[in-house]
Amino acid sequence: MSTAVPKMPLPVHIPDREPIDPTLDLEAEIVRLKEERNAIILSHYYQDGEMQDIADFVGDSLGLSQQAKGTDADVIAFCGVHFMAETAKILNMGKTVVMPDTDAGCSLADRCPPDVFAEWLEQYPDHVVVSYINTSAAIKALSDIICTSTNAVRVVESIPEDKKIVFAPDRHLGRWVMRQTGRDMVLWPGFCVVHEQFTARKLLKLKRQYPDAHLIAHPECEQSVLDMADYIGSTNQLINYVVKTTDVGEFIVATEMGVMHQMRKQRPGVKVIGAEPDSGCECAVCPYMRLNTMEKLYLALRDLQPEITVPQDIAERALLPVERMLALG
Repeated sequence: MSTAVPKMPLPVHIPDREPIDPTLDLEAEIVRLKEERNAIILSHYYQDGEMQDIADFVGDSLGLSQQAKGTDADVIAFCGVHFMAETAKILNMGKTVVMPDTDAGCSLADRCPPDVFAEWLEQYPDHVVVSYINTSAAIKALSDIICTSTNAVRVVESIPEDKKIVFAPDRHLGRWVMRQTGRDMVLWPGFCVVHEQFTARKLLKLKRQYPDAHLIAHPECEQSVLDMADYIGSTNQLINYVVKTTDVGEFIVATEMGVMHQMRKQRPGVKVIGAEPDSGCECAVCPYMRLNTMEKLYLALRDLQPEITVPQDIAERALLPVERMLALG
C-alpha cells in the first residue's frame, strides 16, 4: 500500500443566496425539483425526521453506499455528512452529487488527517489497512479495504489470519471487532464525539429508572458502555432489533437520537429512551448532521450547489477498497 499523501481540494465556497420565501411549500418544491433533475435523495438515519421522511432511501453508511452505487439517477442529493457524499461521488464520478451543507463534517474523520495517517502507516508496511467508512476520500485512497459498523467483523474475517492489520480511525469500533474476531489489530486512536460521551455511570441511572428496558448501543461507544449493553449493532441493526424484539417494550438507545425516528415509525407505540451523554445535553445529537435542513436541500436541488467533487486520482485509488467492501455486503 502506497503511503503517498493524496491532495484534497479546499472546501467549496458557496456565496450567500437570496432568502427563501417562508410561504414556499418546501416539500412540494423539493419533490418537483427532484423529478426535474432526475435526482435521488439519500438520507442517513442521523438526519432530522423531516429530512428522513422526504428521502427516497434512508439508511446507514453501508446501505447508502449500496444505493449510491446502484442508482440510475443523474443527481444524488446526499443528506448526511461529507465523507458519505464523497463515497457516493467515488462510486459515481459521472454523476452530480450535491449536499445541503458541505460544512457537515465528521469529528471522527477529522481526527485522521491524511498526511499524519500516511506518516503513521510507514511504521506498518506489512499490514493490511482497514479503514472505517467514516474517513475522507484521501484516507480511503490510503487503505486496502473499507468497512462499516455493519460489516466490520465480516471484513476483518475475510483477511487471511497470517496478515497483520491496521484499523482506523475509531478505536472503540476497532476494539469491539477485535473481541468479535479474536484478531489482534493496530488501532488508530480516533473516536466520535457523540458516542464517546455515553458513560456507564449515566446509563446505570437510566437502567434503574427503566429496569425492564433493553440497553442497545453502537460499537463506537466505549467498552464500559458496550459491556452493559443487551445488544450491540450498527445503526441499521439497532433499528431492526427494536422493530423485531416485540417481547420488549422499552429500549435505552446509546447512539445518535435520529435513529429513534425510524424506530417509532416502524414500530408505533414502542418506548425508546435516548441515552443522555455526559456533556450537559439531554440528548445525543450530532451537530454536523443537523447542519442539513429542508431549506438547504431545496437550494441544493435548485442550484445543484454545493457540489461534491473528488480529484480523479484520489477517486481511482479509493474506489477499489470501497468496492472490496461492497463485494462483501
